[in-house]
Amino acid sequence: MLAAGAMAVAMVVDAGLGWPAPLYARIGHPVTWIGRLIGHLDRRWNHSHHRDLTRRIMGIAAALVVIAAAVLPCWLVARLLPGGVAGMLITGVLAWPLVATRAMHDHVVAVARPLSAGDLAGARAAVAMIVGRDPARLDAAGVARAALESLAENTSDGIVAPLFWGALLGLPGIAGYKAINTLDSMIGHRSPRHEAFGWASARIDDGVNLIPARLTGLLFALASGRPRAALTTMARDASHHRSPNAGWPEASLAGALQIRLSGPRIYGDRVAEEPWVNAEAADPGAEDIRRGLVLYRRAMLLLGLMLVALATA
Repeated sequence: MLAAGAMAVAMVVDAGLGWPAPLYARIGHPVTWIGRLIGHLDRRWNHSHHRDLTRRIMGIAAALVVIAAAVLPCWLVARLLPGGVAGMLITGVLAWPLVATRAMHDHVVAVARPLSAGDLAGARAAVAMIVGRDPARLDAAGVARAALESLAENTSDGIVAPLFWGALLGLPGIAGYKAINTLDSMIGHRSPRHEAFGWASARIDDGVNLIPARLTGLLFALASGRPRAALTTMARDASHHRSPNAGWPEASLAGALQIRLSGPRIYGDRVAEEPWVNAEAADPGAEDIRRGLVLYRRAMLLLGLMLVALATA
């Protein structure tokens, strides 16, 4: 499976380079290109005076347009690439921007450093870059929980899932997944504006993350050194999560680190009474973020080795 080898190449390039700031300043990023298209369609097709059914139909159309806009050019490019190792290497480089291995690590490190130094304000500012809840209302344990929950969920959404679909369907697969995930991030919300228009995007995202989320939980468990605790927590608590998929990596990470995650959180002026994951364990702290990052690196190494094994099988 050369596609799996290409995804391993993408992981290695991203781990080494990330997405360089000068390149971002010059051309942006493929996800921002997708985001601009989504924003345009949201403004043009999502009108408050339309009935919910109309908005849902327009949202389905918008999702199909965005996915096609990502997949079709990549399908054409893939058909033009050479076969063999050369094609695998080129595919890997083209897929590189769609993998967030280094960015995820760097964002969480940016939270851990000030929190370890007792700089709660700095940690709140850093965690605000990766979560949607109000950081001003978070204590040190809340900041640590938010960082670890983001690490777990985005390992699935930002790394394992795109690589899974890329290994399965090549360049069109990873591009299509990123389009779906960006649609969900931008319009797949249960808000008055997007409840109907983003319905299709949210449902499609749930479907394409079904297997990767569980695979991410398994990777955390296998890389943790205490797989029984991780798997037991995942089996017991994953289904309690508000998301049909995010609970699996979060519960596995919580069990592996022996901490509790999720629980009540504040979004703006609203308190979301979410159940705890691994409720009997202690709240995490800065040291647990560090341990979470060690586990993340081990899980990513394991994933890379799995991709290489598939490519050479």
